[in-house]
Amino acid sequence: MSSHQVLAGFHAVIARLRHAPGSIRELYVEASRRDKRMQTFIEQAQAANIRVHPVAAERLDGLARGTRHQGVVALAEAHPLAADVDEVLDWLEDKPEPALFLILDGVTDPHNLGACLRTADAAGVHAVIAPRDKAVGLNTTVQRVASGAAETVPYIMVTNLARTMRQLKERDVWLVGTDDQAASTIHQVDGRRAMAWVMGAEGEGMRRLTRETCDELVHIPMLGSVESLNVSVASAVCLYETLRQRRS
Repeated sequence: MSSHQVLAGFHAVIARLRHAPGSIRELYVEASRRDKRMQTFIEQAQAANIRVHPVAAERLDGLARGTRHQGVVALAEAHPLAADVDEVLDWLEDKPEPALFLILDGVTDPHNLGACLRTADAAGVHAVIAPRDKAVGLNTTVQRVASGAAETVPYIMVTNLARTMRQLKERDVWLVGTDDQAASTIHQVDGRRAMAWVMGAEGEGMRRLTRETCDELVHIPMLGSVESLNVSVASAVCLYETLRQRRS
Protein backbone atom coordinates (compact mmCIF):
# COMPACT_ATOMS: atom_id res chain seq x y z
CA MET A 1 0.00 0.00 0.00
CA SER A 2 1.25 3.48 -0.82
CA SER A 3 2.62 5.61 2.02
CA HIS A 4 0.53 8.55 0.78
CA GLN A 5 -3.20 8.91 0.22
CA VAL A 6 -5.52 11.26 -1.58
CA LEU A 7 -8.65 11.98 0.47
CA ALA A 8 -11.60 13.49 -1.40
CA GLY A 9 -14.92 14.77 -0.08
CA PHE A 10 -16.07 16.27 3.20
CA HIS A 11 -16.66 13.00 5.10
CA ALA A 12 -13.28 11.47 4.31
CA VAL A 13 -11.27 14.61 5.06
CA ILE A 14 -13.22 15.58 8.20
CA ALA A 15 -12.73 12.06 9.57
CA ARG A 16 -8.97 12.38 9.08
CA LEU A 17 -9.02 15.84 10.67
CA ARG A 18 -10.78 14.35 13.66
CA HIS A 19 -8.65 11.23 14.12
CA ALA A 20 -5.19 12.08 12.74
CA PRO A 21 -4.82 15.73 11.72
CA GLY A 22 -1.05 15.49 11.85
CA SER A 23 -1.05 13.09 8.89
CA ILE A 24 -2.48 15.73 6.52
CA ARG A 25 0.26 17.33 4.43
CA GLU A 26 -1.72 19.53 2.03
CA LEU A 27 -5.37 20.61 2.08
CA TYR A 28 -7.07 22.11 -0.98
CA VAL A 29 -10.55 23.60 -1.30
CA GLU A 30 -12.48 24.98 -4.25
CA ALA A 31 -11.88 28.72 -4.27
CA SER A 32 -15.32 29.55 -5.70
CA ARG A 33 -17.23 27.78 -2.91
CA ARG A 34 -18.21 30.13 -0.08
CA ASP A 35 -21.26 28.34 1.34
CA LYS A 36 -21.76 27.67 5.03
CA ARG A 37 -20.62 24.04 4.83
CA MET A 38 -17.33 25.06 3.26
CA GLN A 39 -16.78 27.91 5.71
CA THR A 40 -17.38 25.58 8.67
CA PHE A 41 -14.97 23.06 7.20
CA ILE A 42 -12.24 25.68 6.68
CA GLU A 43 -12.64 26.86 10.26
CA GLN A 44 -12.31 23.27 11.47
CA ALA A 45 -9.12 22.79 9.47
CA GLN A 46 -7.63 26.06 10.68
CA ALA A 47 -8.44 25.11 14.27
CA ALA A 48 -6.29 22.02 13.70
CA ASN A 49 -3.46 24.28 12.48
CA ILE A 50 -3.72 23.05 8.90
CA ARG A 51 -3.20 25.56 6.12
CA VAL A 52 -5.98 25.62 3.51
CA HIS A 53 -5.12 26.28 -0.14
CA PRO A 54 -8.00 27.68 -2.27
CA VAL A 55 -7.62 26.44 -5.85
CA ALA A 56 -9.64 26.14 -9.04
CA ALA A 57 -12.05 23.23 -9.46
CA GLU A 58 -9.90 21.89 -12.30
CA ARG A 59 -6.94 21.47 -9.94
CA LEU A 60 -9.12 19.48 -7.54
CA ASP A 61 -10.36 17.30 -10.39
CA GLY A 62 -6.78 16.41 -11.21
CA LEU A 63 -5.87 15.65 -7.60
CA ALA A 64 -8.97 13.52 -7.01
CA ARG A 65 -8.36 11.50 -10.20
CA GLY A 66 -11.99 11.12 -11.15
CA THR A 67 -13.41 10.73 -7.63
CA ARG A 68 -16.21 13.12 -6.66
CA HIS A 69 -14.53 15.56 -4.27
CA GLN A 70 -17.25 18.11 -3.31
CA GLY A 71 -14.63 20.85 -3.47
CA VAL A 72 -12.33 19.32 -0.83
CA VAL A 73 -9.14 17.28 -1.36
CA ALA A 74 -6.37 16.43 1.11
CA LEU A 75 -2.97 14.84 0.53
CA ALA A 76 -2.08 12.79 3.57
CA GLU A 77 0.28 10.17 4.88
CA ALA A 78 -1.16 6.67 5.24
CA HIS A 79 -2.63 6.16 8.69
CA PRO A 80 -2.85 2.41 9.47
CA LEU A 81 -4.96 1.66 12.55
CA ALA A 82 -3.47 -1.78 13.22
CA ALA A 83 -0.50 -3.68 11.82
CA ASP A 84 -1.93 -7.21 12.04
CA VAL A 85 -4.67 -9.32 13.60
CA ASP A 86 -2.56 -10.14 16.66
CA GLU A 87 -2.40 -6.44 17.51
CA VAL A 88 -6.20 -6.23 17.36
CA LEU A 89 -6.69 -9.40 19.43
CA ASP A 90 -4.14 -8.28 22.03
CA TRP A 91 -6.03 -4.99 22.39
CA LEU A 92 -9.30 -6.91 22.83
CA GLU A 93 -8.00 -9.15 25.63
CA ASP A 94 -9.02 -6.69 28.34
CA LYS A 95 -12.29 -5.71 26.67
CA PRO A 96 -15.67 -7.21 27.62
CA GLU A 97 -16.95 -7.76 24.08
CA PRO A 98 -15.86 -10.78 22.00
CA ALA A 99 -13.90 -10.17 18.81
CA LEU A 100 -15.80 -9.52 15.58
CA PHE A 101 -13.98 -9.53 12.23
CA LEU A 102 -15.07 -9.21 8.62
CA ILE A 103 -12.93 -11.12 6.10
CA LEU A 104 -13.36 -10.13 2.45
CA ASP A 105 -11.90 -12.65 0.02
CA GLY A 106 -11.01 -10.71 -3.10
CA VAL A 107 -13.34 -7.71 -3.10
CA THR A 108 -11.96 -5.51 -5.88
CA ASP A 109 -14.75 -2.95 -6.32
CA PRO A 110 -13.87 0.20 -4.32
CA HIS A 111 -17.55 1.09 -3.89
CA ASN A 112 -18.22 -2.32 -2.34
CA LEU A 113 -15.23 -2.05 -0.01
CA GLY A 114 -16.22 1.47 1.06
CA ALA A 115 -19.75 0.28 1.82
CA CYS A 116 -18.40 -2.73 3.74
CA LEU A 117 -16.19 -0.49 5.87
CA ARG A 118 -19.11 1.83 6.60
CA THR A 119 -21.28 -1.12 7.68
CA ALA A 120 -18.40 -2.60 9.70
CA ASP A 121 -18.06 0.64 11.62
CA ALA A 122 -21.79 0.75 12.34
CA ALA A 123 -21.90 -2.89 13.50
CA GLY A 124 -18.87 -2.63 15.79
CA VAL A 125 -16.43 -4.73 13.74
CA HIS A 126 -12.92 -4.68 15.20
CA ALA A 127 -11.09 -5.10 11.87
CA VAL A 128 -11.69 -5.89 8.20
CA ILE A 129 -9.20 -8.33 6.65
CA ALA A 130 -8.42 -8.84 2.95
CA PRO A 131 -5.74 -10.52 0.82
CA ARG A 132 -3.10 -8.14 -0.46
CA ASP A 133 -2.94 -9.58 -3.99
CA LYS A 134 -6.64 -9.82 -4.90
CA ALA A 135 -8.36 -6.89 -3.24
CA VAL A 136 -8.69 -3.14 -3.54
CA GLY A 137 -6.69 -0.97 -1.14
CA LEU A 138 -7.79 2.18 0.65
CA ASN A 139 -7.86 4.35 -2.44
CA THR A 140 -9.61 7.70 -2.86
CA THR A 141 -12.95 6.20 -3.88
CA VAL A 142 -12.97 3.76 -0.95
CA GLN A 143 -12.24 6.59 1.48
CA ARG A 144 -15.08 8.69 0.07
CA VAL A 145 -17.68 5.90 0.00
CA ALA A 146 -16.71 4.78 3.52
CA SER A 147 -17.75 8.24 4.79
CA GLY A 148 -15.10 8.30 7.51
CA ALA A 149 -15.20 4.60 8.47
CA ALA A 150 -11.73 4.05 6.99
CA GLU A 151 -10.44 6.18 9.88
CA THR A 152 -12.12 4.06 12.57
CA VAL A 153 -12.07 0.44 11.36
CA PRO A 154 -8.64 -1.16 10.78
CA TYR A 155 -8.30 -2.52 7.23
CA ILE A 156 -5.61 -5.18 7.34
CA MET A 157 -4.26 -6.50 4.04
CA VAL A 158 -2.40 -9.80 4.43
CA THR A 159 -0.03 -11.75 2.17
CA ASN A 160 -1.63 -15.15 2.83
CA LEU A 161 -5.34 -15.07 3.73
CA ALA A 162 -5.64 -18.76 4.63
CA ARG A 163 -2.66 -18.50 6.98
CA THR A 164 -4.19 -15.45 8.68
CA MET A 165 -7.48 -17.33 9.05
CA ARG A 166 -5.65 -20.22 10.73
CA GLN A 167 -3.94 -17.68 12.98
CA LEU A 168 -7.37 -16.41 14.05
CA LYS A 169 -8.55 -19.98 14.71
CA GLU A 170 -5.52 -20.58 16.94
CA ARG A 171 -6.73 -17.66 19.06
CA ASP A 172 -10.25 -19.07 19.35
CA VAL A 173 -11.93 -16.94 16.68
CA TRP A 174 -14.70 -18.96 14.96
CA LEU A 175 -14.73 -18.51 11.17
CA VAL A 176 -18.13 -18.49 9.47
CA GLY A 177 -18.27 -18.44 5.68
CA THR A 178 -21.28 -17.63 3.55
CA ASP A 179 -22.17 -20.15 0.84
CA ASP A 180 -25.42 -20.38 -1.11
CA GLN A 181 -25.26 -24.19 -0.96
CA ALA A 182 -24.76 -24.48 2.83
CA ALA A 183 -27.46 -26.32 4.78
CA SER A 184 -27.55 -24.01 7.82
CA THR A 185 -28.64 -20.36 7.82
CA ILE A 186 -27.01 -17.30 9.34
CA HIS A 187 -29.61 -17.43 12.14
CA GLN A 188 -28.14 -20.71 13.40
CA VAL A 189 -24.70 -19.20 14.00
CA ASP A 190 -23.74 -18.47 17.61
CA GLY A 191 -22.76 -14.84 17.20
CA ARG A 192 -21.98 -14.35 20.88
CA ARG A 193 -18.57 -16.00 20.59
CA ALA A 194 -15.43 -14.42 19.11
CA MET A 195 -16.00 -14.79 15.38
CA ALA A 196 -15.28 -13.63 11.85
CA TRP A 197 -17.68 -13.49 8.93
CA VAL A 198 -16.00 -14.58 5.69
CA MET A 199 -17.47 -13.11 2.51
CA GLY A 200 -16.56 -13.98 -1.08
CA ALA A 201 -15.73 -11.68 -3.96
CA GLU A 202 -18.26 -10.15 -6.34
CA GLY A 203 -19.60 -12.88 -8.61
CA GLU A 204 -17.02 -15.58 -7.82
CA GLY A 205 -17.57 -16.10 -4.10
CA MET A 206 -14.89 -17.47 -1.80
CA ARG A 207 -11.85 -19.23 -3.17
CA ARG A 208 -11.60 -22.96 -2.46
CA LEU A 209 -8.88 -22.72 0.21
CA THR A 210 -10.73 -19.89 1.95
CA ARG A 211 -13.91 -21.98 2.05
CA GLU A 212 -12.06 -25.03 3.36
CA THR A 213 -10.44 -23.01 6.14
CA CYS A 214 -13.79 -21.84 7.55
CA ASP A 215 -15.14 -23.59 10.66
CA GLU A 216 -18.74 -23.34 9.48
CA LEU A 217 -20.63 -22.51 6.27
CA VAL A 218 -24.09 -20.92 6.26
CA HIS A 219 -26.41 -19.27 3.76
CA ILE A 220 -28.52 -16.12 3.83
CA PRO A 221 -32.22 -17.04 3.35
CA MET A 222 -33.40 -15.75 -0.03
CA LEU A 223 -37.17 -15.70 -0.55
CA GLY A 224 -37.38 -13.79 -3.83
CA SER A 225 -36.21 -14.47 -7.36
CA VAL A 226 -32.66 -13.09 -7.12
CA GLU A 227 -29.96 -15.64 -6.36
CA SER A 228 -27.53 -13.58 -4.30
CA LEU A 229 -26.87 -10.25 -2.61
CA ASN A 230 -24.18 -7.67 -3.26
CA VAL A 231 -21.19 -8.37 -0.95
CA SER A 232 -21.69 -5.15 1.02
CA VAL A 233 -25.39 -5.91 1.56
CA ALA A 234 -24.64 -9.53 2.49
CA SER A 235 -22.01 -8.31 4.97
CA ALA A 236 -24.54 -5.98 6.55
CA VAL A 237 -27.12 -8.75 6.92
CA CYS A 238 -24.63 -11.10 8.59
CA LEU A 239 -23.04 -8.50 10.85
CA TYR A 240 -26.38 -7.25 12.11
CA GLU A 241 -27.51 -10.79 12.87
CA THR A 242 -24.45 -11.02 15.12
CA LEU A 243 -25.23 -7.62 16.64
CA ARG A 244 -28.84 -8.68 17.28
CA GLN A 245 -27.69 -11.78 19.13
CA ARG A 246 -25.12 -9.91 21.20
CA ARG A 247 -27.58 -7.20 22.18
CA SER A 248 -30.29 -9.69 23.17
